[in-house]
Amino acid sequence: MTLPNGADVSLASVAMGERAFLTGGDMGSRIQAFDWAATPLGAPRDWPVSLRAALSICLHSSFPTAIYWGPDLRLLYNDAWAPIPAERHPGALGRPAAEVWEDIWNVVGPQFAKVLRTGEGFSTFDQLLPLERNGQVSETYWNYSFTPIRGEDGRIMGVFNQGHEVTDRVLGERRNRFLLNLSDRLRALSDAGSIIDTAQDALGRHLRANRVGYGDVEETARYFTTGSNWTDGTVPSRVGIHDLEGFGPEVLAALRAGVPLLIQDAASDPRTSSPESLAAFDAIDTRAVITASLVKEGRMKAALYVHAREPRSWTQRDAELVTEVAERTWSAVERVKAEAETRASEERLRELNETLEAQVAARTEERDRIWQVSRDMLGVADENGVWSSINPAWSHTLGWEANQILGRTSEWLEHPDDRARTRAEIAQLAQGRTTLAFENRFQDRDGRYHDLSWTAVPADGMLYCVARDVTEEKRRAADLEAAQGQLRQAQKMEAVGQLTGGLAHDFNNLLTGVIGSLDLLGQRLAQGRLGDAKRYVSAAQDAAQRAAALTHRLLAFSRRQTLDPKPTNINRLVGGVENLVRRTVGPAIAVDVAGATDLWLTLVDPPQLENALLNLCINARDAMPDGGRLTIETANHLFGEREASEYDLVCGPYVGLRVTDTGTGMPAEVIANAFDPFFTTKPLGHGTGLGLSMVYGFVRQSGGQVRIASRLGQGTTVDLYLPRHEGQADEADHSSLASRPPRARKGQTVLVVDDEPTVRMLIADVLDELGYGIIEAADGASGLAVLRSDAQVDLVVTDVGLPGGMNGRQMADAARARRPHLLVLFITGYAEAAVIRGDQLEPGMQVMTKPFNLDDLATRVCNLLDSGPGSPRQHGHEAGDERPEQASVSDKD
Repeated sequence: MTLPNGADVSLASVAMGERAFLTGGDMGSRIQAFDWAATPLGAPRDWPVSLRAALSICLHSSFPTAIYWGPDLRLLYNDAWAPIPAERHPGALGRPAAEVWEDIWNVVGPQFAKVLRTGEGFSTFDQLLPLERNGQVSETYWNYSFTPIRGEDGRIMGVFNQGHEVTDRVLGERRNRFLLNLSDRLRALSDAGSIIDTAQDALGRHLRANRVGYGDVEETARYFTTGSNWTDGTVPSRVGIHDLEGFGPEVLAALRAGVPLLIQDAASDPRTSSPESLAAFDAIDTRAVITASLVKEGRMKAALYVHAREPRSWTQRDAELVTEVAERTWSAVERVKAEAETRASEERLRELNETLEAQVAARTEERDRIWQVSRDMLGVADENGVWSSINPAWSHTLGWEANQILGRTSEWLEHPDDRARTRAEIAQLAQGRTTLAFENRFQDRDGRYHDLSWTAVPADGMLYCVARDVTEEKRRAADLEAAQGQLRQAQKMEAVGQLTGGLAHDFNNLLTGVIGSLDLLGQRLAQGRLGDAKRYVSAAQDAAQRAAALTHRLLAFSRRQTLDPKPTNINRLVGGVENLVRRTVGPAIAVDVAGATDLWLTLVDPPQLENALLNLCINARDAMPDGGRLTIETANHLFGEREASEYDLVCGPYVGLRVTDTGTGMPAEVIANAFDPFFTTKPLGHGTGLGLSMVYGFVRQSGGQVRIASRLGQGTTVDLYLPRHEGQADEADHSSLASRPPRARKGQTVLVVDDEPTVRMLIADVLDELGYGIIEAADGASGLAVLRSDAQVDLVVTDVGLPGGMNGRQMADAARARRPHLLVLFITGYAEAAVIRGDQLEPGMQVMTKPFNLDDLATRVCNLLDSGPGSPRQHGHEAGDERPEQASVSDKD
């Protein structure tokens, strides 16, 4: 017997064991186990040899093979054929062909019938079979053959079937043909809109979709814009701007990542099954979608979508096709954009070329015109400075003709003092360095020199130079500087006039009190009426004390007052004057004190700082006539370069003292003048206008700074910044000594040197009453003569500003060459540098500022003598006498 594949099979070979022909893989086992007796084929032991032989070959073949046997073509097949029926396997075994292939029987049924009828074999290639797989009809393609099997009687009893699926190849070839055709069509187009329309139409028809659209995505990758759609007529077009966020966060995330979106049914896909997402799909009448997003340069820039109204069994192959079409559409659109830009560039270049000659001529004419009319001296020279071309401005400026300058350097024109600098600058130009604002002087034809400012650049071995005549500018600048100097001098004189006027006014008032009281005192003494004498003396003393306070303020403003700085804890100082502040501002103003913990020390004159604080508190009180809150705070500050520069200080640590009120505040123009002497916003007769200027002068003299911050209606804050001091706090009581001065020890002598007879007399009288021996001198030379003699002098009280070419400090220094332990008390009206030079007062020297109370002077003399070597009081000997009535001394300055 000959089988369909041409093999000869003897009857003996198939007559082997009863069921040996049923062996062969999984299907051999299944066929053996199948209840064939219940089918028209009957039990296998009764099967004809022709069936057994064909089945044996089928089961042992590695090629997909099936046998259809009997009148209803019952199905038997091998392991290689089992995947063909997909989910129908293994239920297809033993069933009629018409039942197994019900969905494609309209195709294969006639083919079976023809083979059975004609007895001739049949084969087909790339046969379309719309098979139902996984509940959906799929487009599949096959190569297969049907061969008749004849029984022992020669009749056709069955069909021998072999074949395999070629869907991937067929669809791949179709896809390739589609893409090639699409590329050819797109390549022929030169308009972006036509490219998009062509791609949408081709893809929609190829995939039998309902809608296809391509568009751009804006920078946030959320909004998608389409200018056109393709539809099959069953759904409306969807053009415009679309919010992708409405389709769900997972959909948007996938698109932004460039992952193709494939949804077969939006209702069952977990990414889109939420009510919100389904509503978005319903709004566009879509259930299935493929979207290819194009991520370029890190973000989604375009997308191509394919819509279907009903669920579709999209495949990964479909998604890949959509992605490929999207890429080709993008490339084609970018190509036509680039071509359009190239055409535009070429057109611009063509227009430029057409007009280039005219432009060159026009620009040359412009440059020539500039060269001719420029008032600046333009010139071209070689690297040695030899001029090859100059413009007419040279002749206009210097008076020389061009032929006198060209072909030579300008050394003959240069001022002798400028020649070396000019040659050096030309050498630098020759080395490639540009010259900017180089100045020298050239002589004109009349022998005058012109100041020239040069700019020059080297190029291609030549020097291109521009010189501007700045002679007149310099003259105007000099005139302006002179005028400004005169203005500054006038302003200084105006300020001096204001200062002296204010001083004269205040001192006239004070002197009226002094002179008037002394006049009345003299009249009462002449009349023998002594009852009012004490009242007139008190009035004169009060006026004198106020005059002394005025001079202190002036010295503080000028930073020439004599300070006695000591390591000071400002918290302790504030605590010491807190009660005085509360009494001064009154009950209507609440006073808060906030001292910083671990506050640093500062080196400052404590009484002067107290006065400054009281001044600020009084100003704050006056700014709060209806009551308010006064806050005194302290803090540590560390100023870096920026802060220190802003505050005009050196970098480093500072101690801050802040006074804040809730008063009326100050406008900017008042703040700008707040530190000016005699500037005040108070009514006439209510203050001198020196308070803040005194504070400012004292703080600046102490190495610190003052700042004011204020807003109208919101109050004022004044900050004092004083340098930190490393050391221990001074625990001494700096208040005035209240005890009467002790009397002199026997034989103690004081030399009093002062050019003012009244001051000299008063000092001599008070010290004489205390038992001191007194020697007087009117100038430095006289005092030094005494000190160089053998006269006993235990201490010198000397003014600093003495006449005759020798001041008090010079006299004391000269005297100490002979008397090294000489004690010296300097008295001065201001802090002359001759006395106060930092910390350069030597041991045994002290300074006292005029005006002073004479009792304080006597006490200071006694204390200074006690500190000297061999002092009796250092050994416990004390003596005293009745204290005379207080007196005070001032100075003519």
